[in-house]
Amino acid sequence: MAVLRILVALSVLLEIISATSLGVVSTEGGMVDGQNLFLGFFRYMDVFRGIPFADIPKRFEKPVRHPGWSGTLKTTQYRDKCLQLDALMTSVSGNEDCLYLNIWVPHIGSVASNLPVMVWIHGGAFMFGDAMGIHFLDNYLYSGQEIADRGNVIVVTVGYRVGSLGFLSTGDSTMPGNYGLWDQQAAIAWVHRNIRSFGGDPSNITVFGESAGGAGVSFQALTPHNKGLIRRAISQSGVSLCPWAVNRNPRKYAEEVALKVNCPTDDSMAACLKMTDPKVLTLAGTVPLTSSADDPFVNNLVLSPVIDGDFLPDEPSNLFHNAADIDYMVGANDMDGHFFASFDVPSINFPLLVTSVDEVKALLGALTKEKGTAGLENGFSTYTIDWGSNPSLETVKKTVVAIETDYMFLVPTQATLYLHASNAGTGRTYSYLFSQPNRLAAVTKPWLGADHADDLQYVFGKPFSTPLGYWPKHRDLSGYMIAYWTNFVKTGDPNSGDLRVPATWPTFTSTGHRFLEINSKMDAGYVGQKLRLRYVNFWTSVLPSLPTVYLK
Repeated sequence: MAVLRILVALSVLLEIISATSLGVVSTEGGMVDGQNLFLGFFRYMDVFRGIPFADIPKRFEKPVRHPGWSGTLKTTQYRDKCLQLDALMTSVSGNEDCLYLNIWVPHIGSVASNLPVMVWIHGGAFMFGDAMGIHFLDNYLYSGQEIADRGNVIVVTVGYRVGSLGFLSTGDSTMPGNYGLWDQQAAIAWVHRNIRSFGGDPSNITVFGESAGGAGVSFQALTPHNKGLIRRAISQSGVSLCPWAVNRNPRKYAEEVALKVNCPTDDSMAACLKMTDPKVLTLAGTVPLTSSADDPFVNNLVLSPVIDGDFLPDEPSNLFHNAADIDYMVGANDMDGHFFASFDVPSINFPLLVTSVDEVKALLGALTKEKGTAGLENGFSTYTIDWGSNPSLETVKKTVVAIETDYMFLVPTQATLYLHASNAGTGRTYSYLFSQPNRLAAVTKPWLGADHADDLQYVFGKPFSTPLGYWPKHRDLSGYMIAYWTNFVKTGDPNSGDLRVPATWPTFTSTGHRFLEINSKMDAGYVGQKLRLRYVNFWTSVLPSLPTVYLK
């Protein structure tokens, strides 16, 4: 027994002595020194927080390379988020000096070498968010530690300009917009140029993101400016074809902001906006928080990317040839629209309140407005075909959520999958539907499936890092998702890699339309085909074929 204790002590001592780390790393801007973590036997991780990937951005201009620094930059603290409004749009926080990224590098047995790289683009309606995400104490949502450790990949999270400073556009060359997208692109390019020094493979970069970040991933894959930089992409609950992802009349909103900050709306508008205090500008870039069934919240999301003739030289649907050789995994949550439907039809969240048929019609009428009565009638018959003569309260509530989910997320996702597959060269296409029920709604809304952003906690391994908040089934699910995601990152095939998966995920083709349903109960039978075909057909074929009555 004494000999065994001595051997164990010696092994621990050897482990401590042989701690594995990159040490100080040389980047194009200078030397950086992060933090080394001991995670377990022969498992270490270097974490670099707050590395600048561009200089402090000039207002309404593209980012430029950082001039560099002397000495060694200590990168052990997260940096400020980009200047932005609070959730109630009444105050401003953050900093214009915000173009920083964070890197997690796993060392499993030996120092990292030639590892695949995952670059995370956060969501937040192009108005909110940062590279770390919400946090309690030091537990950040977007910590890359669990993915990096379990999947043996490098994880990078990036900050980018949001709100007025990131996406305000005059619709012409004086202030073309898309500054937040250019920031994302600058971060991807920095990773490509520098990640080899961190043990990464610059030829194997996957960009992944959720919601507005998922749309950002989509834009980054479609722009000609990323040719050769991105090998794979993952869009979760957001693509470039979503109705909220592109503002086709940015001048109108820019003039509204200009009037709020006492700037003219003529040819001198851009010059005046550039000289306006950044906090005042940010505070002026609000959107209404009120909505209703006949004026849904999605119509308020106007501070978004634009077709500028540069980053986006054409409509996104015409740019898929640029992503022909990028492997692409795309999916949505089965009730992604619930969060937004809660604004438009609040009664859905109260079990004893009736959600009326009139509210369903008002919502459909608003979303099909340009097609007039014919759009409403066709939509209503499509969504109520299974109602019967006396639908339950729950059925009507779920129909409202389904309408918003389909319109805002699921149908644009299916259209994106089809365009990617039909334009593909070497790029493979994978489709998923995430359906794990919302953990907080079991009592008040037992019918609620996966709400918007419910997938994030599982992708980032929260059931492992905060085990007391989850059940074993949630750890199973998180393990499945990390396996699929990191296998895909390594090989372009979510089934092939170092981690086992519970079901074989087939490719999506322009004729087969197969997808994987992801939840904690999944097994080999969780493969489907032609997801919500009746509803996809309505939004992509039936509705567009109807004569236009009102212009948008």
